[in-house]
This record gives sequence, structure tokens and C-alpha cells, in this order.
Amino acid sequence: MLEHHLNHKMRFDQQVDNSLNYVLPFVEQSLTIQKGTRVLEIGCGEGGVLKPFVDRGCECLGVDLDDIRIVLGNDFLSEEIKQGNLKLWNKNVFDQDFQSTYSEYFDLILLKDVIEHIPDQEAFIPFMKKLLKPKGQIFFGFPPWYMPFGGHQQLCKSKLASKLPYYHILPMKPYLWFLKAMGESENLIEQQKEIKETAISIERFERIVKNTGYQIVSRQWFLINPIYKFKFGLKPRKQNWLFGAIPFIRNFLTTCAYYTIQKK
Repeated sequence: MLEHHLNHKMRFDQQVDNSLNYVLPFVEQSLTIQKGTRVLEIGCGEGGVLKPFVDRGCECLGVDLDDIRIVLGNDFLSEEIKQGNLKLWNKNVFDQDFQSTYSEYFDLILLKDVIEHIPDQEAFIPFMKKLLKPKGQIFFGFPPWYMPFGGHQQLCKSKLASKLPYYHILPMKPYLWFLKAMGESENLIEQQKEIKETAISIERFERIVKNTGYQIVSRQWFLINPIYKFKFGLKPRKQNWLFGAIPFIRNFLTTCAYYTIQKK
């Protein structure tokens, strides 16, 4: 397990830096970010991704189902919350009161390292249209399932299980057997099982987008995920366009995919 998984403030600061230098500039390729832009982040954690948007004067709301991370975010971003441009809530976007309050409300919805954890993505991605303004956009940043650590095995406590790439693509039974043989806890094994069940590839993501009435506005794949400069000391690097053009194979060496989409 990496240090930032245990150090909440370190993880928050890393997310702020990553959002400022990569997420926000990517979004700005297709959407003007300015004072009053309404931004929702789903799965916001401590709110680090939202911080650069708040600093631009955006009206920001972050929601997460993990109450502990919301409590931390309210501490880390207490000044921004006092100023009135940011709210962090322990809330489910499927709740009827949320849907009615924020119907076609947001200019931008952010999902950074979140969509790969959400069940039934075929239903969830079109659902977000209800919350999005007609010309609004949705940002996704996620690790394609077949990349070396697409199973989030870095969360494992065993040194071998946390550093061995690609074994997460094994069939479910041998995969869970391996985790158990490595001495991982039942809670961790169940968590890894859920991640495997909600796995998403580049091709499946793009198919869902196309089949649910969106169009892709921007895309960028990374050979080296920008957040890896903190995790592993590696310099971020975009995926070679030629390698990225090869369907399915590109998933194995693309560690991160960025997209913005909007309703057709």
C-alpha cells in the first residue's frame, strides 16, 4: 500500500496539483471555466480535484458516499467553504431530492478515478444527463482495466500482490484464490472483487457513450498517468498516437484515459 493511501493530506495535495496541471487544462480545451461555472464532482473524496475550480470562482459541489472523506474535505477546504463557492456533501446523486434540486443545473460534472468503481455504468452514464445543462460536459479520468495495475492491486498489503502487474485479469476464481494465498484480508478481497466486477476498458467506455446519446468532445490517453509522478516518481507521458490507435491492445499500456463528453 502506498503512503498516500494512509496520509489523507498528502493525497489531497496530490489531487490538487494533478487537477491544476492536468484535469483543468484538459477540460478547458472544450469548455470555458470561469466565475459562476457550475461544477459537480461525483466521488469527490476530500475535494482536492475541485480546489482549482473553486479558485477560478466556480460554484462547486462535491458529493461522496464515504462520510469520513467528506469530513476531512470540510477541514482541508474550510476557508473555501466559508467563502460560499464550495459544498461537500455525503450524498447519493440518485436521491430524488438531489435530482429535483439539480435538474439540468451543472455546466460540468467531474468523475476522476470514479467510473471504474460504479456498478451498471450503462445506466449511470446516461443518468447524468438529468443533472447536466444542454451544453454541459462530463469529464472522466480512469485507468483502463487491462493496464498493468487496473485492478488497484497497489492497495494490497502483501509486497508481491501489491507490485505484481496484470494478474487482476485472471478469471475471478483464481484471482480471488491468489489474493487469499497472499494473506490479504477478507475485506480487501471483497473490495478487489467489486473493482473487478465494475472494470471498464477504453472500448466499452466509448461504446456506452455512443449508445447512450453522447458525443466525445476530447480524449487523451497516457502511457504514464500524471498522478504517477507522486506515486512512483515517474514523469507523465502521453500515449503514442499510433499505439493508441490499436483497439484492445492499447488498454494494456495505457495507464490513464481522459475524456470529455456532452449530450448530442
